[in-house]
Amino acid sequence: MGFSDFYGNPETVRRLRELLARDRFPHAVILAGPAGSGKYTLALMFAKAMNCLAPSLSDGLPDFCGRCSNCSRIAQSEELAARMSEAVEAREALRETDKRETRIFVQTHSDVMVIPPDPPQMMIKVDQVRRVTETIYLRPGEGKERVYIFTDSAFMKEAANALLKVLEEPPGFATIFLLTRNPGALLPTIRSRSMLITLNALPGEEIERYLARHRPAWNPKERALVARLAEGAVGRARSFDLAAYRAARQHAWVILHAALRGGDHAGLFQVTENYRAGAEGRDKTEQLVRTLYSLLRDLLYLNSGTAEFVRNLEIEGELKKLAETADFAWIAEAAERLAEVERGMRRNLQRSLSLEAFVAALDKTGS
Repeated sequence: MGFSDFYGNPETVRRLRELLARDRFPHAVILAGPAGSGKYTLALMFAKAMNCLAPSLSDGLPDFCGRCSNCSRIAQSEELAARMSEAVEAREALRETDKRETRIFVQTHSDVMVIPPDPPQMMIKVDQVRRVTETIYLRPGEGKERVYIFTDSAFMKEAANALLKVLEEPPGFATIFLLTRNPGALLPTIRSRSMLITLNALPGEEIERYLARHRPAWNPKERALVARLAEGAVGRARSFDLAAYRAARQHAWVILHAALRGGDHAGLFQVTENYRAGAEGRDKTEQLVRTLYSLLRDLLYLNSGTAEFVRNLEIEGELKKLAETADFAWIAEAAERLAEVERGMRRNLQRSLSLEAFVAALDKTGS
């Protein structure tokens, strides 16, 4: 247990550990990288290393034991989705007046606070940042360092300005991690007061080797598919739900086929009936939209003569046949219409109707 468990970006991790060894670790670190690249995992690892009760050295650099009470309690925050669900459920059980004033945090150790986007808007709110400012100047109670991990860069304007004030005068015993897919989403003044660390995507071959060890039940074609869909993010590859993706791909295929070739839409209506209201329906629709984008991208690769980049290799033959009908202009319009479906989801429009409207707008047989 330790930094050796982190997969990928070894030079980047080593650089941060060297800063920790020299007691030069920055007060604010922006960890940038695609979803699943390990940003949250790495931030928690450094939270453990800073507060481990039995620290050690590996490769001559600081490491954590993973077993002491501090490491164990910080590790309880690793399942972020589960901890967030618990926090949301706890808030829902409050009286209405209290519910409106309560913000979402994940804190399994008194000195380590995780600040996720607050539902339903899924943005970092000013009251969350105020909680940080209320505690960050208090000396740690059980460890050596207070650690704050913002899991997203979607800050409301007032929240971003409140965080900036903290970064202007940070205490010497606190570290803030800002996790983001896009550093440009953060205020320039926040970026200028933080160290930017980027976790790069891993080569597909490296992801496949990792999956061969950790997902031995998958055959080589399945590992190749997941490696390409994960886009170099080992965390996304490790947690990839292949069965759910294939189910979504089957529905996406019906939708694209109906849009391109028309005919009897009975099959389309059977598919869209699966995408109704509620949290489960939202998750399924988001998966479907991601899968539609994946298939559209593959059609684009085939049309541009770069078939070597196709991700859905299992159905490459079918994709080639569909690509004979889908020209570049149609694919571009489909991507634009799909963006409209996403915007409709944010406005809580009926999902089945949005998907049917997507097909109707692209139906070449009806034009």
